[in-house]
Amino acid sequence: MKKRTIEIMDTTLRDGEQTSGVSFSIAEKLTLSKLLLDELKVDRIEIASARVSKGELKAVSEISQWAESNGHFERIEVLTFVDGGTSMDWMIQSGAKVQNLLTKGSLNHLKYQLKKTPNQHFKAIEENVLSAQKERISTNLYLEDWSNGMRNSPEYVKDYLSFASTLPIKRVLLPDTLGVMTYYETFTFISEVVKNHPEIHFDFHGHNDYDLSVANTLEAVRAGCHGLHLTVNGMGERAGNTPMASTVATLKDFLPEVEVNINESSLYKVSKLVATFTGFRIPANKPIVGQNVFTQTAGIHADGDKKKNLYFNDLLPERFGRTREYALGKTSGKANIQKNLQKLGITLNDYEIKKVTQRIIELGDKKEIVTTEDLPYIISDVLNSNTEQKVSVKSYVLTHAKGLQPNTVVSLDIDGEVLEENAAGDGQFDAFMNAIKKIYKNKKLILPQLIDYAVRIPPGSNSDALCETLISWKNGNKEFITRGLDSDQTVSAIKATEKMLNIIST
Repeated sequence: MKKRTIEIMDTTLRDGEQTSGVSFSIAEKLTLSKLLLDELKVDRIEIASARVSKGELKAVSEISQWAESNGHFERIEVLTFVDGGTSMDWMIQSGAKVQNLLTKGSLNHLKYQLKKTPNQHFKAIEENVLSAQKERISTNLYLEDWSNGMRNSPEYVKDYLSFASTLPIKRVLLPDTLGVMTYYETFTFISEVVKNHPEIHFDFHGHNDYDLSVANTLEAVRAGCHGLHLTVNGMGERAGNTPMASTVATLKDFLPEVEVNINESSLYKVSKLVATFTGFRIPANKPIVGQNVFTQTAGIHADGDKKKNLYFNDLLPERFGRTREYALGKTSGKANIQKNLQKLGITLNDYEIKKVTQRIIELGDKKEIVTTEDLPYIISDVLNSNTEQKVSVKSYVLTHAKGLQPNTVVSLDIDGEVLEENAAGDGQFDAFMNAIKKIYKNKKLILPQLIDYAVRIPPGSNSDALCETLISWKNGNKEFITRGLDSDQTVSAIKATEKMLNIIST
């Protein structure tokens, strides 16, 4: 059986731009237009609203010029208004050739916003459409508030669609403007209009106020609609529009009788670029494009993946240009750590994995985030900490107040003898070292000279879990380095110093 192709119209650059605080520059609109059409393979893009600004006019003009020279001219659409020809003049000036004419899809909007009768509105629409036809501009009709129209004034919608079927238009666009429809209403309403007007191409335009937009879109397709309006990352006014990535994945996996032209492997790339341009961050738990969606955190899940992919589903990350990750934290367990070690090409025995796991759990208990890039540092710290503990830092108090010199109180255990001193310094670690020097001077012991001090985070790490401090010491003619690992820079330096104290005591 031949599959039915569903047209995808992306309205990120128009309706998505109505997200509070979001505005695309001309260059950004052009860049995204190219990416949406050439790489993501959407069928059409709605890029602007007529009459908004000179910048918007310039953006439409530049995109239209590019589209014309690349065979995409009929795929560029602009929202226009029934305004006595003002929008039409704007369209002519911009060079765009497809208008999405905003009209009233409910009697309530018509009566109280336009204060017109249906016949008056229909006449104005007809004049606009015929005028556009003379200018070789094709028309799609938006029925604003259509969902409430179907609920509260179905006879008006019926009359409107009968009227629309007589006009030279390409599509009728059916918005759930306020995001109020349920999925069963969507199926019922779309089924009705498709049955009554098989000659009309219908698009469904959903909003996500009740978090039902993907479900509604799925039902619209099942009911026979021909096209969908989506936005990257679900951008749009209020709770946003129907999200592109979730909808495409849902259609592919749950409605095998239909197909879309979207290139799934580019969804993540486009999502990240839109997030960068807009500053509209992608929630970590957002399906398909969120940071966490392909990350297993629980160790039992990683173990299950190893045993015949027990925790896999059809949403394989490779479909979307991504990879499965295994988080490191207090619930990770041995299996998660082994997955990350495999990625790094590192092999450890069971005892070593147990020690590394324990350190990761300790960090997790402190609510620290550990990444794969942190793992070599943790391994190095854990596996190189086998020096016999003759000296231990029992406790310390670090104080740092504006206008006052930093001060430290240190309690040190040397071969079972607990010694305590306090000292001031130029910084917290300097004060700590001065207190240690006092203790060792009293014990008539000599400390090595600190000759270098370096702090770094794991290369490539985007976490705040670890900070590594490397301190170089000179003890007579011998130089050596100790390292400390902690989420706090001063504490990591103290750990490196404790290792030094044990080395010189052996």
